[in-house]
Amino acid sequence: MASVHNIVSYILKKHGPTTAMKLQKLVYYCQAWSLVWDEKPMFSVRIEAWVNGPVIPVLYVRHRGQFRIVEWRGDPDNLTSEQKETVDAVISFYGPKTSQWLSDLTHREKPWRDARAGLEDGERGGNEISIASLHEYYGSL
Repeated sequence: MASVHNIVSYILKKHGPTTAMKLQKLVYYCQAWSLVWDEKPMFSVRIEAWVNGPVIPVLYVRHRGQFRIVEWRGDPDNLTSEQKETVDAVISFYGPKTSQWLSDLTHREKPWRDARAGLEDGERGGNEISIASLHEYYGSL
């Protein structure tokens, strides 16, 4: 399994600087599509359903207060060719989209909606988006 920090470094190397919100969504979609295409999780850290969409808290702790992320401590060369292929495909499709577009998309998708069940719009929450819900939903597309 890859370090989430190596994935972020690889995304920034390939995509270039991006907003913190967009980076969170790109990493989320890397996990989702790795479950479908590679039949295994890409990384092991928790994803939570926050107000603006899926967030990986360990990443948030490092980029908190930053709008635009330019660099990240991690080793992009530590990803396998399979992992790089998945990240490249995610960047190719989702990379040109805006942060808000990606946030809106996640709000329409079942894994985020299910994890937010019982919370009001705008209410803070830290419910986990499970690997099982990601696999089930994205595997059905």
